Amino acid sequence: MSKAGSARIRAVLHMAVVVGTHYTPHVKAVFERLLARNKSKMSSLGVAMRKLVHLCFGVLKTQQPYQYDYLETD
Repeated sequence: MSKAGSARIRAVLHMAVVVGTHYTPHVKAVFERLLARNKSKMSSLGVAMRKLVHLCFGVLKTQQPYQYDYLETD
């Protein structure tokens, strides 16, 4: 993980992802998929952090609430 940027923001994102891997379906899916491909936990957390940032940016950009079932199809 890069040391560029604010350490405080990285720390907050890290803790958010640790919790998100248990409760957020999109972040959990990314994290578990990478672990299944024998990636390290720290590497998987870094990728999940990026996914969480993208989800947050999408919510801010569209001004729509987060949709848990956005990718699910019946």
